[in-house]
Amino acid sequence: MYDIVIIGGGVIGCAIARELKRWRLKVALCERSDDVGAGASKANSAIVHPGHSAKPGTDMARLNVVGNQLYDQLCQELDITFQRCGSLTVAFDEDELPALESVYQDGLANGVPGMRLIDRDELLRREPNLNPEAVAALFAPTGGIVCPYELTVGLAENAAINGVDVFLNTKAVQVKRNASGWTVCTGQGDFDCAAVVNAAGLYADIFNNQVSTDTMRIIPRRGEYWMIDKSFDGAFRSTIFQLPGKMGKGVLVSPTVDGTIIVGPNAEDIDDRDDNTTTRAGLEYVYQAASRIWPALPRRALITNFAGNRAHLVRHDFVLGEAPGAPGFFNAAGIESPGLTAAPAIARELSAAIAEYLHASPNAEFQPCRPPVRRFRTMTMAERAAAIAENPAYGRIICRCEQVTEAEIRDCIRRPVGARSVDGVKRRTRAGMGRCQGGFCMPRVVAILSEELGVSPLQITKNGGNSIILTAKLEAVSREREAEA
Repeated sequence: MYDIVIIGGGVIGCAIARELKRWRLKVALCERSDDVGAGASKANSAIVHPGHSAKPGTDMARLNVVGNQLYDQLCQELDITFQRCGSLTVAFDEDELPALESVYQDGLANGVPGMRLIDRDELLRREPNLNPEAVAALFAPTGGIVCPYELTVGLAENAAINGVDVFLNTKAVQVKRNASGWTVCTGQGDFDCAAVVNAAGLYADIFNNQVSTDTMRIIPRRGEYWMIDKSFDGAFRSTIFQLPGKMGKGVLVSPTVDGTIIVGPNAEDIDDRDDNTTTRAGLEYVYQAASRIWPALPRRALITNFAGNRAHLVRHDFVLGEAPGAPGFFNAAGIESPGLTAAPAIARELSAAIAEYLHASPNAEFQPCRPPVRRFRTMTMAERAAAIAENPAYGRIICRCEQVTEAEIRDCIRRPVGARSVDGVKRRTRAGMGRCQGGFCMPRVVAILSEELGVSPLQITKNGGNSIILTAKLEAVSREREAEA
């Protein structure tokens, strides 16, 4: 019997799980994938929005601005890289200036601090690689960048350290009333609880509609991205937005905290919630749209592409709080952009409401910090020498592109809610995210996972489920061929 069961281990579910442990509550988190952050939280623009693009008066606008202000402390506590690089929303011709002024006025109404309109000369001094046809921009200094999957892992680790039970490969299928509260039925058994948090992302409408009189329908909205190699690190100082349209904030060009540049997304409403394939047409649209920002956008530096689906609601606002007709069932639904930015504020507000509902007392033993992560690529030479002297595995480079060592990979597997797949290791250490995209390091990552988890290399997956990497041992194949001969 739990006080709360959270459905969904994305950035929202993990942020809520951590925040709930500020009270004396027994909390479980159920995630259907083999890792946290495996859905929309791993495939988005990685932007901490300033808050001027959300409609005034909405929860999106309010929680965007509040969440933005919480990021400095949160990322310090979790040892997550966060940069306030600022953002620029650019007008490329005179006809766009009224729309730019409208975004500025929305930002003022939302309480975004420090914004100012800048002219072409200042804009091009700040961003010399920007299209010189730009005529003006809205500069928002509070805009920032963060690694969304690193943040999600950090939240999950800290939640687990504080006593949250995290159940992976545990797909929720139904929520139903019982005599004392709720039962969450999963593929791994039933969980009884006093309250439920519905943070199921693209599937949040399904669980809401099982219990509430206020039904909703989530529309999967796919966005495709390109990633540009680190050789162009520094090409842009700030996140560059085009003026938003009816389908969202449009295609952007932005630095990342890891030194790459992200380009995208497009926006396409689809039927299949799990269809995160990329398309030739979509990626070409992204490239051409981004070229309006960066005319010299280098095709030869495009090292990978990916797609993610956003949980879009027609009402285009977050759905938060107790669902009508379902006491003790709390929604965190319709969390699309700026959901990553708003996540800390959503978690704080919703957790306080749940704690009040359950009459919970504060937890004086809550630990807000997680053990720091030792990243070899950011160490000085003296720090590297000391790390190798302490643990020789720091002297064995597994991923040459990203300078990731054996010690880091073993540590990310051993940590709470540790990596269980090649992609799990990649999201925690960046092994496989460089120029060669794992061509060099994947065999060693598979071997280390096999050793650490105590399973055959044939059982190691790329990203859980049936994504097996190796199908047979060479000697077994050789014997089969000899037998056939």
